[in-house]
Amino acid sequence: MGDFTTAAGRHYAWEMARLQLPRTQGCLVCGSDNPVGLKLTSFVDDATGIVTADFIPHQHHIGFTGVVHGGALATVLDEIMVWCATWQGKRFCLAAELNIRYRSPGRVGSLLHIEGRIVTARSRLITTTGTIHAGGILICEASGKYMPLPDPENQAFVATLVTDPASAEAAGRLA
Repeated sequence: MGDFTTAAGRHYAWEMARLQLPRTQGCLVCGSDNPVGLKLTSFVDDATGIVTADFIPHQHHIGFTGVVHGGALATVLDEIMVWCATWQGKRFCLAAELNIRYRSPGRVGSLLHIEGRIVTARSRLITTTGTIHAGGILICEASGKYMPLPDPENQAFVATLVTDPASAEAAGRLA
């Protein structure tokens, strides 16, 4: 439904509605108030449930000089895949299993495009896949299993969402 440019400057032309996902204040990945957080902004394609984000790692994300730490890559993949599971079931989820295969080194300063998809969705377990690409090169791929939270815990998670005009529609669909 128009053009879209991410905070990292990546430009998309989308035919389907993309929604910005809400944040929580203290989250390591998306937390708006976490001073050491990544402050990742994630988006969901409303028609397909595919969740995406762009991330430019900095020097403080290294494992080796110039190479992004594998744990940082795993963290952003988990974030994207848990949002896939959460969006699918309209219920927050927790990781039950995460498997990652590293293919190429992620480089500091390069634009990383993270994407997650649903594989299967059942009431008690949702499986996902995720990838990170940089300039068309596959950096890593993952699969994950996520457990939806029981209603009281889900409602407690929903209560922590920080919404703003950009993410209000998505947040409303999770309430």
